[in-house]
Amino acid sequence: MEEQNPIKKPASKRISQSSHTEELVDHYWGTINYLTDLIKASELKAGLILSFYGILLNFIYQGTENFSGQLTNDTYLYILIGAWICCTTASIFFCIRCFIPKIEGKFSKNMFFFKDIISKFGDVKEFSTTFLTMSKDEDALFMQLGEQIFIISKISAWKFKNVKRAISLLALGLIILFIIGLYHVIFILT
Repeated sequence: MEEQNPIKKPASKRISQSSHTEELVDHYWGTINYLTDLIKASELKAGLILSFYGILLNFIYQGTENFSGQLTNDTYLYILIGAWICCTTASIFFCIRCFIPKIEGKFSKNMFFFKDIISKFGDVKEFSTTFLTMSKDEDALFMQLGEQIFIISKISAWKFKNVKRAISLLALGLIILFIIGLYHVIFILT
């Protein structure tokens, strides 16, 4: 029988634990990066919707010269135009709301949150010391990262909720605009 060397066993255990810790760090930071990318994607979608509205409103503005001369006191047409304006305004509102920075400050101080760094950890030396100490304590580090993941997830969900509302109102507005066009064509033909 071979005699086991007690020195090798703890070294392999340390390598395994160190490797697992590195995987956890990568997992946490990967999740934070994924959520940050989701926030960027929601803002990109809101920007695309606003760009579409810019193009659409430009076409409508250019076409109003022909359209305004043909308007009569048609209540149904005015109701449809009013509904379209309400949908468009609300959709643009939700797009702009998506760009508003969302800060969740109701949680305990976190060394990964920019506002807490400058306001809750003292001066630069105190923060640096706290950051180093907490970075060495794996449990405290992962708790801070986990809290940050939760907060970023909450922000991402809020932004995507606004984008979803903006897209729904855009679709409804386009349907109303299509009905306005049909109504106007039918009105001209009769």
